[in-house]
Amino acid sequence: MTQRHLLSDAEFWENLHDFQHSAFRLELQLDYREPGETDLADAWLSGEEVDPETDPGLAEWFRSVRTHVTAGRTVERVRVHEDPPTDYQRWERWLGRWNTAAGETLRYLTRARAYDIGLLPAAGEEDWWLYDDARLLVMRFAEGRRVENEIITDHETVHQACEWRDLAVRHGVLDNSHDAATPSS
Repeated sequence: MTQRHLLSDAEFWENLHDFQHSAFRLELQLDYREPGETDLADAWLSGEEVDPETDPGLAEWFRSVRTHVTAGRTVERVRVHEDPPTDYQRWERWLGRWNTAAGETLRYLTRARAYDIGLLPAAGEEDWWLYDDARLLVMRFAEGRRVENEIITDHETVHQACEWRDLAVRHGVLDNSHDAATPSS
C-alpha cells in the first residue's frame, strides 16, 4: 500500500527537523528561489559577502543542524551540480562552509557523473530528504521555487531512495574548498 501525504508549508517545516538518527538530502535543482536566499545569492554574485546567518531561515537551519549533530544524529547531502556550476551553485559552494561548520556533511557530483553511475535519471528530477531510512520528503519545484511537498512512507519507495542515497554518497566528493568559490571564479 502506498502511503503518501501532501504537506502544508507548516507541516513541511515541522517534518524538516523531525528525525531520530539520520537525515539525507539529494539536491538536483539548478537554482533555488527560496525567500531570503535569493537576496544573499544575488549580493554574493555582485561581489558582496553577506553573512548567511543574517537570514532567519538559514540561521535556524544551522542551529538545527548543530543541535542534531550534538545529539549524535547525522545530517548529510549530495548536491548534483553542473560542470561548470551555475552561478547559484557557485554560491551554494561558498555557503557550504556554514553547513559544514554546523556539522553537516556535503558531497558533490557533477550531473554527468550522476548519469554515469546510474543515479540519474533513475532518482527523478525532484529533491528529497530521507529520514531514518523510513520516510521520504519529496520537494517539487517550478522555476526554482518549491511548490509542493509530500511525505512518502511506502516501504518500496523508501528502500529505493536508500539505494540512491548510498550510490550518491559512495560517488560524491567531499568538498571543503569553499573559499575557492568566489564570485569571480
